Amino acid sequence: MNGYAPHERLVLHARRKPEIWRLMLGLMLIAIVMYALSRAFFAILQVVASEQTYFDVYSSIQTATTPSGLLVLLFLMGAMGIGTMVAAELVHQRPAATLFGPRRAFWGDFRRVLVAMAALTLALYALPPWGLIEGTTPNLPLGDWLRLLPLTLIALLIQTGSEELLFRGYLQSQLAARFQRPGVWLVLPSALFASLHYAPQMYGDNAIYVVLWAFAFGLAAADLTARSGTLGPAIALHLVNNFSAMALVSMQGDMSGLALYHLPFGPEDAGALGALLPIDLAVIGVSWLAARLALRR
Repeated sequence: MNGYAPHERLVLHARRKPEIWRLMLGLMLIAIVMYALSRAFFAILQVVASEQTYFDVYSSIQTATTPSGLLVLLFLMGAMGIGTMVAAELVHQRPAATLFGPRRAFWGDFRRVLVAMAALTLALYALPPWGLIEGTTPNLPLGDWLRLLPLTLIALLIQTGSEELLFRGYLQSQLAARFQRPGVWLVLPSALFASLHYAPQMYGDNAIYVVLWAFAFGLAAADLTARSGTLGPAIALHLVNNFSAMALVSMQGDMSGLALYHLPFGPEDAGALGALLPIDLAVIGVSWLAARLALRR
């Protein structure tokens, strides 16, 4: 597809070592690095902190309903990005920087799409309130939220950047180096990304619909990556999406600790969540179109 010609900027470096067995080995190495770094964090914490502090931190990470718990959880996601870069260097003899795309193009695409996504988000919140978000309740006091904002943005950038490094920068480009059909390297990483969102214990009957939502998001990010040849647009899309869902207005319950406001329901409310998902899916579609337009400038 001619529209995907820029993707070669990422795929070119993946062609050096495109074997599928290397990709499988790389994924295993990423999992090992993630496990090792997370265990190292808790081991160090256990040494330097009291038993009660260790228990409090561990418990807060499990639910992420406090600012500190969610911040630590997001920062720990950086292990995924580190593992991906290690796999690229050791398994594929590929410089880790090539996972992002050319530096100048990366930052240019990131800024353009970030501005477009921020403008779209502001426009959506400026519209008359959706019935589903009426009755939101304050979570963090505005002063506390603003003081935490720099850390929140850094943590979200680490989390979203790490996920995009793995699924779009690494997995997508390595598959594209081995398979010519976009249906393979667009769909497979998106399907894996979506499968990791399957949480029936949290979402109940809506779990499969959350997976489908994540699959659609993955396809949008994959398309933007292929059309730009950098990770900039996908990271910008992911960053603004997660900022809106985690730091502005979130559902009650898990991973709500940094939100300024809470919706009047949690993920266990099947009816309310089921009504929200189509709106979220529509927002992804509009966001993807806005990003496409931003990249044409």
